Amino acid sequence: MTARIEDVVDALETSYPPGRAESWDAVGLVCGDPAAEVRRVAFCVDPVEETVEEALDFGAQLLVAHHPLLLGGVHGVPADDHKGRLVHRMIRSGLGLYCAHTNADTADPGVSDALAAALGITVTGPLCPHREGADTGLGRIGTLAEPEPFERFVRRVAERLPGTAWGARGAGDPRRPIERVAVCGGSGDSNLDAAVAAGVDAYVTADLRHHPAAEHLARQEVPGNRVPNLVDVAHWASEWPWCHQAADIVASALPDSVEVLVSTRRTDPWTVHAHGTATTETGRMPE
Repeated sequence: MTARIEDVVDALETSYPPGRAESWDAVGLVCGDPAAEVRRVAFCVDPVEETVEEALDFGAQLLVAHHPLLLGGVHGVPADDHKGRLVHRMIRSGLGLYCAHTNADTADPGVSDALAAALGITVTGPLCPHREGADTGLGRIGTLAEPEPFERFVRRVAERLPGTAWGARGAGDPRRPIERVAVCGGSGDSNLDAAVAAGVDAYVTADLRHHPAAEHLARQEVPGNRVPNLVDVAHWASEWPWCHQAADIVASALPDSVEVLVSTRRTDPWTVHAHGTATTETGRMPE
């Protein structure tokens, strides 16, 4: 049975309806002929030169990415621009590109379900549902099989996600027992209040900024407040488990005609991590 790009798109959009994408987002088929035959499909977080090369080495006819390639006002794709160069390379090589972004973030299952599964968390519902009682929405809430100290939980996060220079950073009491957890793949500090309202023990997300995190932790000092500890991971690492989810969707929909590949290229932009030593045990800078 011969599959076509439009068959892969149909499978993806059944699971990640494009109508659920944010109004500012750019999802769907970026380049490629919907009627073109497809035998191999590659999956990645970022559509960049490394993942395009990996897809071509695999012999793919379609690359499925989470992040959009062309977002915002795009008035041209000249070959001397890095994004335009990718578009030209893919078209010349017969490689299509499809992007599922915020529609995959809020789907059920979606990006945060994949993150929760990677961490060994059993999902009980969305962190920010589309509407009351909905299974769709941003983030997920779930439970660990057994409670564990926060320090051990942070190590769990670091060990179960792909390695990055960023690693996993924890904020809060290292001895606090962690059982109920909220997760949000990608940038999630806008959902800190939702994590507090959910009454979870820890919140795992990416791109946490200094001031929102500090103000969040200050709320722990108020007696009676149940404010979760925080775990901050690399944006790319938090979304990479979704690639397996999307690949499984396509492989299940087209089992006899399409071969899939999940990218192993680390496209997180941070490549070097160093620990400084210019502080005392109290955290004060030496004189």
